[in-house]
Amino acid sequence: MTDVAVIIPARYKSSRYPAKPLAALVGATGTTKPLIQRSWECAMAIADPASIWVATDDDRIADAVRVFGGQVVMTAESCANGTERCADAIARLGIEPEVVVNLQGDAPLTPAHVVTALVDALRAAPELAMMTPAIRCAQSTYAHLVEDQAQGRVGGTTVVFGGDRRALYFSKRVIPHLPPDAAALPFPPVHLHLGVYAYRPDALRRYVALGVSEIEQLEGLEQLRFLAGGIAVGVVPFEPIDWDAIELNNPTDVAPIEAILKSRGIA
Repeated sequence: MTDVAVIIPARYKSSRYPAKPLAALVGATGTTKPLIQRSWECAMAIADPASIWVATDDDRIADAVRVFGGQVVMTAESCANGTERCADAIARLGIEPEVVVNLQGDAPLTPAHVVTALVDALRAAPELAMMTPAIRCAQSTYAHLVEDQAQGRVGGTTVVFGGDRRALYFSKRVIPHLPPDAAALPFPPVHLHLGVYAYRPDALRRYVALGVSEIEQLEGLEQLRFLAGGIAVGVVPFEPIDWDAIELNNPTDVAPIEAILKSRGIA
């Protein structure tokens, strides 16, 4: 994809899962790679390596990225989240691409076609500042989300959107609430939000200028700052994919992610 910069924000000091970007994940051949490397390899299926950067403020993550040959941009420790880190990254790099992709460092199962579709959708909608995906849940994905919620774990994010394909709300709770008959369907009417965004560069600058919103803090979801600030978030819906594209949110996610890597033959 021409004139697209892929930024993978990564931080070491997570209160919920410290050192998560360096968490070891075993692939199909028994090879162990850190999460950040698997996220980089995910990005490699999307864009030219010259346009991919890991954005971090931690030398341990930067060193790990350089070991496998990735590019690093060091960003401010004061960045509150991945979106702010993407804004800081393009400013420090001195670049102004047509589209900036934020591929979060804990989402190594993100399908490449999803990211390509986001970029294409943003290019086709000049009235919008950003796009993000919503994946219709298969029963297995829905069950994973519900189990995390029942156990009090902060798991995946769900999104509801209108007929105009603009986000109404994002939550760490499973939304919408489903009655038992709908919850038992093979494909429940719940959409998983994957941690990937396509922005126009100016959207990142506007985001930083808005400052932190209350609802963003309460939910712990950075994208809610856009909604709180009156900036529409375009949604690209997708039918269920062939695997559960779960993110590494908790140590309990390691085993299911490794199982998916093996089932898909990812080394």
